[in-house]
Amino acid sequence: MKKSFLYGAFLCLIASISWGAMFPVAHHSFQYIEPFYFTILRYIPVAIILVIMLWMKEGKQAFKTEGRGLALWFYGTMAFTVYNLLIFWGQDALGNSGVLLASIMESLMPMISVLILWIISSQRPNKNTLFSIAIAFIGVLFVITKGNLTSLLSMNNELIPMLALLVSVIGWVVYTMGGARFANWSALRYSALSCLYGTATATVIVLLATAAGWVEVPTISAIRSVQLDLAFMIIFPGLIALLGWNVGVSILKPVNGLLFINFVPVTTVVVTFIQGHALTIYELIGMLLVITALMLNNISQRRKAEREIVPETGKTLRSAS
Repeated sequence: MKKSFLYGAFLCLIASISWGAMFPVAHHSFQYIEPFYFTILRYIPVAIILVIMLWMKEGKQAFKTEGRGLALWFYGTMAFTVYNLLIFWGQDALGNSGVLLASIMESLMPMISVLILWIISSQRPNKNTLFSIAIAFIGVLFVITKGNLTSLLSMNNELIPMLALLVSVIGWVVYTMGGARFANWSALRYSALSCLYGTATATVIVLLATAAGWVEVPTISAIRSVQLDLAFMIIFPGLIALLGWNVGVSILKPVNGLLFINFVPVTTVVVTFIQGHALTIYELIGMLLVITALMLNNISQRRKAEREIVPETGKTLRSAS
């Protein structure tokens, strides 16, 4: 049991660190190729590898959609089109500040999922969660404004990229929630088929944008300049993080696994520092506020889960909320 727990923790840690390092690595790549092409050059190999893995492990019958093809395409598009295209475009449009802001938006996924559930199912979060969300929001404001709240009035050119970051994160949250509709599928099957559908959609959009003259095709020399970046993105944030997170959370349970999301902005800051980029004190304060909010919310969720256990029998109580 202990070994299993440690294995799950290791997988969640590697996934979170990979996601945290993803944004500084992407920032370097954007000096050579555009975000849209960076996205499909990264995920086409991931989709191919996942499809081969699925074929070898579960056979051709695993590719049957069982009447849920439209739902599979929708959730795959939310993750591998909406999330991947918009988060990197928004990050690039915001420049240096976009690196940390994209990372923080990623780490806010658990709280954003709570808000989405509140909207679509009227499940009002408890006061501790609302307090954590408020702290996280203040932290994000610190990162966006760098301590100067009046700058919000003159950020017209940055509003659309920041909105793109928010929409992208919502897309991934919707994808994660959609996994519940495929609970009888393996994590590999859902990951592979959704990635295949979503990446195909993203590729079509990028090709249409290229035909319209909105996006430039990268040169061979440009691709060679970022080949190490692409290798990292394919192996770690692409394959290992996607599959490792799903397996790790299934071992630890979501309430424990989500604690590792704290490592996303921390890793981003460390990698950014190594790359030689200085962060302002307000960005650091904002990051710490977000991490604090995540920890407080995780503690609250853990206590709630413990209260729903009957000590004498170990059976789970049905939540009144």
